[in-house]
Amino acid sequence: MLDIALIRKNPDAVKTRLAARHGDWPAQIDAVLRCDVQRRQAETQLQTLQADRNRISKEIGAKKKAGEDTSAIEAQVRGFGDEMKRLNEQTAALDAEQRDLLLGIPNLPHENCPVGASAEQNPEVRVWGEKPAFAFTPKSHVELGEAHGLFSFERGTKVAGPAFVCYMGKGARLERALVNFLLDRQTGEAGYTEVAPPLLVNRDALIGTTQLPKFGDQLYHCADDDLFLVPTAEVPVTNLHREEILRADQLPIKYAAYTPCFRREAGAAGLGTRGLIRMHQFDKVELVKICRPEESAAELESLTADAERILQLLGLHYRTIELCTGDIGFGSAKTYDIEVWAPGQGGYLEVSSCSNFGDYQARRMALRYKGEDGKNQLCHTLNGSGTALARLYVALLENYQQADGSILIPEILRPYFGADQIG
Repeated sequence: MLDIALIRKNPDAVKTRLAARHGDWPAQIDAVLRCDVQRRQAETQLQTLQADRNRISKEIGAKKKAGEDTSAIEAQVRGFGDEMKRLNEQTAALDAEQRDLLLGIPNLPHENCPVGASAEQNPEVRVWGEKPAFAFTPKSHVELGEAHGLFSFERGTKVAGPAFVCYMGKGARLERALVNFLLDRQTGEAGYTEVAPPLLVNRDALIGTTQLPKFGDQLYHCADDDLFLVPTAEVPVTNLHREEILRADQLPIKYAAYTPCFRREAGAAGLGTRGLIRMHQFDKVELVKICRPEESAAELESLTADAERILQLLGLHYRTIELCTGDIGFGSAKTYDIEVWAPGQGGYLEVSSCSNFGDYQARRMALRYKGEDGKNQLCHTLNGSGTALARLYVALLENYQQADGSILIPEILRPYFGADQIG
């Protein structure tokens, strides 16, 4: 969340930067400031009462020692207790209100974030490779999957409901091959430490990485335990060091984690897309970094390069775009999206979103490190998909399909899959 001290010091600058997100955020800043004034006034009154009570208590002690009557002044002190209790309750309520307001305000876009109202204003940063040329009309991954028995939406729906799939036979093997390939590349060549986190997380973890309270309706909630299925490995992995003070020589920390991801919004009205492109459950290898503030800009570039490297090794044409202020995620200050070409869809599919959150998540998590000056400072956090498997799966099937209906397996993936083609 944003620093209340920054909002107090320069509210107009904060409002200006938030206005680029095209929401009613300036009004939210005003609400925070009003609450902050009331909270500080209540705290001042409480401190004044406490000081008065301490002073009068000393007077009572002196008067008793001198043999004087203190009944009237003792009654006055007892009256302070009720007022102090009221002010304590008021302060606690205003503190909670201010925190809730701050949790509902998005991160400030980076100064260099392109200004725009929607995805149409996202500039293209770079392009790698070329779209494959086919001497035939390319099929969609749905047609290819059905022809080769790679997955079944019917069986997924039977056991779970719409927007679930059951990978079968060689289709399941291909999914497993991709998971192992992604983890090996990110933990080997890229130097990330592998983590196998829990698939259920608590409320504090989701607040820390900004899924709560903003996106609560997209989460699968286990009410009896107040636990949530992970929407992404970002949540448990970034929170591994929540409320810790790290040593400077521990940074940067680089983690890679494979998990299935669970999201309610997939398949909702108007959002459904036939096939694997938008599912309630999908696999993903997530990359997480924790670093010093001065390192985060460079770490974002290297994180994005690590995700792009996967597509290069698989020989898949892609483009990288930077999200503008009107399209950037709630907690992010700067984001690159990597989109792979899917010929069966006739368009690009996002397979990775690489973001620098600055100290926004770290402030929510009380995630700090001790600087060389001995002072505790907030870390910067970053994450990105390395990559999302369902859409990578789609791209592989559609880009490597052959005229006879078979599907080639990229050479680098063959040792994991155990064959050079499907069909």
